[in-house]
Amino acid sequence: MDIASIIGTVAAVTMILGYIPQTIKTIRTRKTDDIALGSFVLMAVGAGCFFVQGILTGNVPLAIANGLTATMSTIIFAIKMANDHRARRK
Repeated sequence: MDIASIIGTVAAVTMILGYIPQTIKTIRTRKTDDIALGSFVLMAVGAGCFFVQGILTGNVPLAIANGLTATMSTIIFAIKMANDHRARRK
């Protein structure tokens, strides 16, 4: 395995591990008051683009890492939107 592959693998693992705690906490507590909506939208779009790039270039680790990251960002975004909608209705 060359150095670029090692760095890519470390990046993929750390990105996924970085999102897991926030995703789990958001799913469990449903609390999203302190989450910046714009940040999660941009991160989901960026991860989605990297996912597509990974598919188009045949870079499986890039596709997997960013597919998972985009999914977790989308889950958090959806919960945030639902919470914001409920708060506006009150």
